[in-house]
Amino acid sequence: MATAAKRIGFAYNPTAEAAVDLRERAEGWCAMRGIDHWALTAADLEGLRGELPSTDALVVLGGDGTFLRAVRGAVETGTPLLGVNVGKVGFLSMVESDGLDRVLGQLAAGEYEIEERMGLEGRILRGGRGASAAERYVALNDVVVARGSLARVCRLDVSIDDSHLATFIADGLVVASPTGSTGYSFSAGGPIVAPATRNLIVTPIAGYLSAIRSIVVEPTRVVRCRVQDAYEALVSIDGREDIPIAVGDVVEVRAIEAPIRFVQPNGAVPFWDLVRHKVELLPS
Repeated sequence: MATAAKRIGFAYNPTAEAAVDLRERAEGWCAMRGIDHWALTAADLEGLRGELPSTDALVVLGGDGTFLRAVRGAVETGTPLLGVNVGKVGFLSMVESDGLDRVLGQLAAGEYEIEERMGLEGRILRGGRGASAAERYVALNDVVVARGSLARVCRLDVSIDDSHLATFIADGLVVASPTGSTGYSFSAGGPIVAPATRNLIVTPIAGYLSAIRSIVVEPTRVVRCRVQDAYEALVSIDGREDIPIAVGDVVEVRAIEAPIRFVQPNGAVPFWDLVRHKVELLPS
C-alpha cells in the first residue's frame, strides 16, 4: 500500500465541458473531506511547477493530450500521475469519469500502487553541432521527425549509437517509449510494448521501399536521425510542439533515467485488457 495522499492536484482541459464539470466535482469531494487540493489547467506549466513539489498526486482530467501536457511539470518533481478519461480513447488514463469518487477515496486511503514508466529525452543538434549546444526536450510518448505540411518525403539517415541502421525515404520517423507504443508509433505500424518495460521503439512513417518496418532497441542506446534531404521538416515532442529543423540537423533520442510515476489504483483494468477495450473503440 502506498502513502495516503494528503494534498491532491487536479490538471484539466478547460476547453472540455466534461473536464470542467469533473474538476468542480473533484474539488467539492476534497473540500467535504478536508483534503488539501488545488486545480490548474494542464497547459499552465509554470503554475504546475509551483504546486507539484508539495503535492502527493496529480489527477489529470481529460484525454491523452491533456495528460501529455501535464506530464511536463510532473516529470521534474516525480509526482505520481493518475489520468481520469473524459476523451474518446484515453490509453494514458487508468479510470473513466464515472469512477472519480472511488479513485479519490483510494488516493486518500493510500490504496494504490506506483508504476514507473520510461520517459524520453530528445535533443536537436543544429547542423550536427556538439551536445553542449543541443536543444533538449522531455517526452513521455514519442519524439517524431516528420515532413512539413507539403506532401514531400524526407531522406533520413538513422543510426543506433554508432551503427548505421538505414536511410529512410519516408514521411518521417517515430521514436517511442513503451508508453507511447500505443500512439503514433502504433499507427505507423510499430508494435505495442508493455508500458512498464524500458525500450526504444523506432518506426519509419510510410517508408518507401524500406525492408525495416519497426525495431525495438535497448534503453541504453541512442537513436540518431540526421536530415539528409527535406523541403520542410519538423520535430514533434509528444504531439504538442512542432519545431522546425533543417538539412544537416541531427535529432538524438535516448531514455531518461528518472522514471515518470503512474498511480495504479487497486482494481485497475490490466494493461492488455485495456488495450483490447480501447482498440475496439477505434474507428475501423
